[in-house]
Amino acid sequence: MATYRELHGKAVKTVTTNPTDTAAEGQIWFNSTDNTFKSAILSEAWHSSGARVTNSIPAGQGGTQNAAWFCGGTLDGSGPGTNTEEYDGSGWSTGGTMSTARRYGQGWGTQTAAITASGSPMTPPNSGMTATEEYNGTAWTAGTAVPSPYVRYNGAGMGAVQTAGAIFCGSQNPPDLNTTLEWDGSSWTGGGNYPFSGPIGTGSAGGTLTAGIAMGGPSQGNVVCKYDGSSWTTTTNYPDSKSRIGVAGTQTAAIGFGGQNSSGTTTNAFLFDGSTFTATGSLGVTNSSGSGHYGMGGSSPSTTTVGMFQGDSATEEFNQSATIITGAAWASAANMGTARASSGGTGTPTAAMCISGRQSGSSPDADITNAETFDGTSWTAISPVLKSRYNAKACGPNGAVAWVGGNSDVSPDSGNQNKTEEWNGTSWTQGGTLSRSSERLGVFGVQTSCVACGGSDSPYPNFSNRTDEYNGTAWTAYPTYTISANIGGMAGSGTETAGVISGGSSNTVPSVLTTQEYNGSAWTTVNNAVHATSDAAYGSVGSSQTSTFSICGNPAGTASMHYDGTNWSTAPNTALGANSVAGAGTVAEGVVFGGQISGSATRYANTEIFNQDTTSLNVKTLTQS
Repeated sequence: MATYRELHGKAVKTVTTNPTDTAAEGQIWFNSTDNTFKSAILSEAWHSSGARVTNSIPAGQGGTQNAAWFCGGTLDGSGPGTNTEEYDGSGWSTGGTMSTARRYGQGWGTQTAAITASGSPMTPPNSGMTATEEYNGTAWTAGTAVPSPYVRYNGAGMGAVQTAGAIFCGSQNPPDLNTTLEWDGSSWTGGGNYPFSGPIGTGSAGGTLTAGIAMGGPSQGNVVCKYDGSSWTTTTNYPDSKSRIGVAGTQTAAIGFGGQNSSGTTTNAFLFDGSTFTATGSLGVTNSSGSGHYGMGGSSPSTTTVGMFQGDSATEEFNQSATIITGAAWASAANMGTARASSGGTGTPTAAMCISGRQSGSSPDADITNAETFDGTSWTAISPVLKSRYNAKACGPNGAVAWVGGNSDVSPDSGNQNKTEEWNGTSWTQGGTLSRSSERLGVFGVQTSCVACGGSDSPYPNFSNRTDEYNGTAWTAYPTYTISANIGGMAGSGTETAGVISGGSSNTVPSVLTTQEYNGSAWTTVNNAVHATSDAAYGSVGSSQTSTFSICGNPAGTASMHYDGTNWSTAPNTALGANSVAGAGTVAEGVVFGGQISGSATRYANTEIFNQDTTSLNVKTLTQS
């Protein structure tokens, strides 16, 4: 029998702490601290990631785990869309717009060289369409139309590159189709017929034009078929009788996951080595829409990771390595002592502050003076503010806070406010007076260097575009430092000379996508956010112009977004999905609290904490005898 040294070229090492490098996979070591033999073992698991921008069933999809894409689809229960979304390994962002709206189409390719073909152009009754479009990572252009006899929807597409792929199966309502149509980069040619007819699912195929693989289908149950570039052959059955299975990989190294049948959807996933299926880690979430699961991914789940998306906004990634990945996510934490919305929020996840706001109940006198601090575990009431206000904004660490503007229902001195209150870690004192009485301002910076812009001035709703700056003692108005429109309810982050605001609303627009950056003397409009919002996390959950969060808001619900200084992308959804929330922290580690649901007078005490992905080595203790 071979020894460990003969197998691995090295002896079993004695260590006091376990290694963390994934290169340790398969190695054995002796941990002298706990007197056990240990090894790093391969792990197979799914973890959650940033939500999609839209809840849609794609009209085409492809790419790899860290550079995936999809286009079109049924948008949140409405008609077909022209949208494109791109995935960077952590979240989704918007891409170029297709010329032709479609759903239930077929597509393949990479994020910078993709294709979508046929599909359905309308709400039921469905019908096929001839339109083909190609994507270069920025814009879609028309390609050669699908020949009329081959138009379809609810078929599947396969191909590793834009210039070599195929669409197959699907329906023309009626009839069901079993035909295959091949693409060479400029023209369509008929290929071999699939062994069965009917819909199969947009993401139910993987591989290449000459080595493709398809799994499942509503009328074929658990069938698995391979394509060699001219003909299809059936092979080992899929372990579940499902349709709309997500598929990624190659003929000899693939993964199938999810799917649906008459009894519902499933979280099961299976690895395929070309002849045999083996159960692997299950999906973390089921599909709420009942429309199955869709996949995109690398050439092999054994050598690269695989990403996926579902018929709703949830996204998960599959990894097969000795590294355990815990996906970025929001987690519930201790409730505040007082339920509230429209509060001021600032600080960090382990030193946050929630200031005043409105509690549940009828107006007037629903706003409160209560303030609380959060240490990462629990909330503690602190000295009340001098004047209760809602829709006031805060900035600075929780030991040196400026709390600005807002509105009050409490007489005397009700209505919009021009007040600033300062917190020194022990008590509140009156600060400088804002040049105008305003609520729903965009605020960022610190106590001694703070910016307030936009907002709703008196008399309501007199939305503003002006900017004011605070030096810790007095406010200075800069009427010429104007934002792009008269809006209020923006989320803000950054410093006095490098700030950013996003979202907001006006008299005519309930929520906007606009993002603007500030350099200390001028505003510049930059790339739009992926969700239009107003009254997102007050003060935003972010620390800089180039790395910030916008959380929830109206009508974004549970959505949260990450800004990297250039582009916005989605982040994991929150649980509650309120607006008029408050937040604190950084893009890597944040906290959001309070809020209310649109149309309801109920305020919430909920707290949720955000943590980025974490990784660890999958270390197992070996049985000793």
